Amino acid sequence: MNGGPGTVDTVDLSVVVPAYNEEARLGPTLAAITRYLSETEGRWGAWEIVVADDGSTDGTRDVVTGLGHPRVRLVRSPRNRGKGHALRLGVADSRGHRVLVTDADLAAPIEELERLDKALSEGNTGAIGSRSVPGADIAHRQHPVREWLGRAGNLLIRATAVPGIRDTQCGFKLFDGDRARTAFAASRLDGWGIDVEVLHHFHRSGWPVAEVPVRWSHQPGSKVGPLDYARVLADLVRLRARALRPADLLAAVLFLLMAVALYSGRFFDPGHRYFPDSLQDQNQWEWFFAVTAHNVAHLHNPLFSDLQGFPDGVNLMANTVMLGVSVPLAPLTLLAGPAVALSVCMALGLAATAAAWYWLIVKRVVRHRAAAFLGASLAAFAPPMVSHANAHPNFVVLFMVPLIIDRLLRLCAGTRVVRDGIVLGLMTAYQIFLGEEPLLLASLGLLLFAAGYAVVRRDVARLAWRPLAKGVLIGAAVCLPLVAYPLYWQFAGPQSYKSVLHGDNAGNSPLSLVAFAERSLIAGDAQTANSLSLNPTEQNAFYGWPLVALALAIVVRLWERALVKALAFTAVAAAVLSLGPKIRIPLTDTVFPGPWSWLGRLPLFESVIEGRVAMICAPALGVLLAVAVARLATAVRTPEARYAGYAGLLGVALALLPLVPAPLKSVERAPVPAFIADGMWKPYVHQGESLVPVPLPDPGAAEALHWQTAAGLGFKLPGGYFNGPYGADRIGIYGAVPRYTSDLLRDVRYSGVVPDLGKDWQAQARRDFAYWKAGALVLAPQTNDGPLREALTKLTGEPGKWTGGVWVWDLHEGS
Repeated sequence: MNGGPGTVDTVDLSVVVPAYNEEARLGPTLAAITRYLSETEGRWGAWEIVVADDGSTDGTRDVVTGLGHPRVRLVRSPRNRGKGHALRLGVADSRGHRVLVTDADLAAPIEELERLDKALSEGNTGAIGSRSVPGADIAHRQHPVREWLGRAGNLLIRATAVPGIRDTQCGFKLFDGDRARTAFAASRLDGWGIDVEVLHHFHRSGWPVAEVPVRWSHQPGSKVGPLDYARVLADLVRLRARALRPADLLAAVLFLLMAVALYSGRFFDPGHRYFPDSLQDQNQWEWFFAVTAHNVAHLHNPLFSDLQGFPDGVNLMANTVMLGVSVPLAPLTLLAGPAVALSVCMALGLAATAAAWYWLIVKRVVRHRAAAFLGASLAAFAPPMVSHANAHPNFVVLFMVPLIIDRLLRLCAGTRVVRDGIVLGLMTAYQIFLGEEPLLLASLGLLLFAAGYAVVRRDVARLAWRPLAKGVLIGAAVCLPLVAYPLYWQFAGPQSYKSVLHGDNAGNSPLSLVAFAERSLIAGDAQTANSLSLNPTEQNAFYGWPLVALALAIVVRLWERALVKALAFTAVAAAVLSLGPKIRIPLTDTVFPGPWSWLGRLPLFESVIEGRVAMICAPALGVLLAVAVARLATAVRTPEARYAGYAGLLGVALALLPLVPAPLKSVERAPVPAFIADGMWKPYVHQGESLVPVPLPDPGAAEALHWQTAAGLGFKLPGGYFNGPYGADRIGIYGAVPRYTSDLLRDVRYSGVVPDLGKDWQAQARRDFAYWKAGALVLAPQTNDGPLREALTKLTGEPGKWTGGVWVWDLHEGS
């Protein structure tokens, strides 16, 4: 430092005061600051005050120049652009080792500088006055509405930009000078959002900031108007948008393009295209979206419907209707139809899931964007996910899983256990409304990972388990009240059931772990894949031997890393569990009991298709892949390891190439008969009655659900495709409880043989028709429609009527 006041190159403290039309308040503020700093100069050293005038139209500038103080300077903006612009000018012109930014109203007295200075002396690079931390003293409060808006804004700010800071908008902040000039110079916002932007810069740079309680008193004449809250919100949006790196934005766009390419066979014409590999699941899921929108629009119970399974109905909570997306998408469903809503949900959901895995990998594992992109692509577009993409949105829309994992990792750090526990509870509750089975499988995968990591890093486990356990308990306390009633309805409400049994052969063959999936673009073999899986939507492994070999090489090469060991254990354990209760050695008759034989007997797990446990391998392998690619990317920049790095990247490419999926198969959808589409059914089905398709809809033939959604859910259907109870034990089955007539018609449909149908069968048919409250029987052209027509003629004593492209039997008296 050299020279006297006003001529020094640097000073110890700069005070920056932004001002716009502050003629009335600025004079007393400057007087208070100059008096305090002059009286305590021995503590603060050389100081200066920089008034940043934001294009004032009153006498603000005259107040500064009229003061005539050698340490008070004025910087001017030719026009009013906002507080952010003024602060940027003022801080840029400052010369202090420390920079205090204070509002012109001096709502926090200048004497509070001592508290901020103490916090800065303790190793922080910033100390901000706060009205929201314990110890703050509020003499005169703002209007309650302004306080409420401020608190709501701060919650949003903490969630999106500056975690951990309760009060970003208090106009009293002390910064390290050089870092302040760097942060303000990098800022772009001109409005009130400048405080958030600068603190966000400190947060991203890893510069510690302390929040310090201060005395504060609301001053009249505030320049913050009602619209300024909306402007701060807009600033937040711009801030988050600018925080995105181009590589991150490119990754999100690529994930969306990949999802659209996968669904291209249906995406551009969802109402007239069908995924044959979905079997009947596309019809079922479109119905789920349609009935949810119908319930929302008519304020009906969203947990139940009698539109299929009539008259008993369907427990929607016990069937994965995904209320977490089907309710928000209800307006789209009502406007464009369930086929469009389902198509949008699955494409956007798959892309969002990939983006969430990408975000988690970048944040927690590797910073290398290309490595994270490849790892996230494998986690979201692995062969099991592509298989379920045919028809199971609950196993495609998994974007909450990475967010839950991140929240659990935050809990392990133990910094904000209560807040993170609350957020975990809210996230878990939402995931329950997206899909309970994926949440169960994710929990199993996390337990496997935690066990593996705890073994190799016991020191970390000892530090993490207490805050983690506390946070999980808090999360449970938040989650359970939110989901208690829906879960009660699911397990004890109408049409609830105990469990769905899938037989003892739902596990994966060991060969399926190394085989290629049917939809592999270059190596797919439908015959092999279908022989090793339950059906095309349950190809739950099929990672291919090249990827398995690559994963083994990664684990061997990077075995010293605890993360790699834990991921390897997770993947291997999940793969073994997915083999089911009986593990058959390929090409032999040798069978060993598998660990699923005891796990599958536990509550909830007894209804899980055990082959799906192999889906846990996808994110585990994805993270392993990201770690390896990031390591190889570093190697290629090192002269002595360059060629080995390129060789490794070539191996990765060769292993991933067979996993690239072809677009899902689609076919032209069967048209809805004119009898349904044109409303010709309405005279035949009276209030409280049902329309009975022949044969009745079931999991093997559910096209009638499409008829019903095409008719705007105007009629009820007996039978259907859902999970419901059967018998006194209420064991879960697929479809409605069979009746004699429904079984008869189904048998004729598949066999083409009409048995002898006498008076007993006719009487039974009348009882079943009465149970279904049937108004009409409808037979569309199909395989064996001749025998079916013959059977219906014998059961009803009438030949039926051809109308609207179908045969119709009117069951009303005198028809």
